[in-house]
Amino acid sequence: MDVCERAKKIAAQLQKEAGMPRVGFILGSGWGGAAHLEEERAVAFSSLEGMPVCTVAGHAGNFLFGKEGGNSAVISQGRLHLYEGHAAATAVLPVAVLYELGVRTVVLTNAAGGIDPAMQPSELMLLRDHINLTGQNPLVGRAGSQIFADMTQLYDAELRQTVASACRALSIPCREGVYIQVTGPSYETPAEIRAFRAMGADAVGMSTAIEAVFARYLGMRVAGISCITNMAAGVSEGKLDHADVLAQSKRNSRAIGALVRELVRVL
Repeated sequence: MDVCERAKKIAAQLQKEAGMPRVGFILGSGWGGAAHLEEERAVAFSSLEGMPVCTVAGHAGNFLFGKEGGNSAVISQGRLHLYEGHAAATAVLPVAVLYELGVRTVVLTNAAGGIDPAMQPSELMLLRDHINLTGQNPLVGRAGSQIFADMTQLYDAELRQTVASACRALSIPCREGVYIQVTGPSYETPAEIRAFRAMGADAVGMSTAIEAVFARYLGMRVAGISCITNMAAGVSEGKLDHADVLAQSKRNSRAIGALVRELVRVL
């Protein structure tokens, strides 16, 4: 079944909880537990017909509904990854569900490895642009001229300014940069990281870019935020471990939660 048709069927099951959400979020590794909204209601992916479950630690696999400052939001606590065996058209399903629920502004978040040596773990990076190195595009096989979607201004400049202002108000360090998505699940080699740096990437992760492409195809305004949880291979000493990524995200959870709530208020 086409991803948009699947999304419509899933959204219909969520409609009684959804209300009229102004903004939607996809929360990546370690971000999901930070979301605490007013009048919060969670619906597990596993309870929805046609919705795959999350299989990765740090991804709860819920659609979370709530309010902040009188504004309604829907949050996907977790996402679907290519490395879990999903095709690109399935990995973007949570974005399509948010769209079918009425969301037209989406904030995509992730945990990322810092490539720019000036970065520090715990900083946030606002995505100015991305490089999709997965070899997959969620628009392949779709019909119509809309598949030739313009990606010149994929990450909305006005949204970036709003997120940056929220970070300043909350004293959260952030910078702008270019994100590169790879498929994973293995971490990158130092040689690959050097190549990514030469390509212009500032941070690397295993999600987000293909979701952003699909959201833009749907006509949504897109913001992207990476939490730098570690430095990429060869940038600093030490081995890479997913448990360390989650631990760093947990240390950032209070700031991340405050940012999510502030963005619900102002977007």
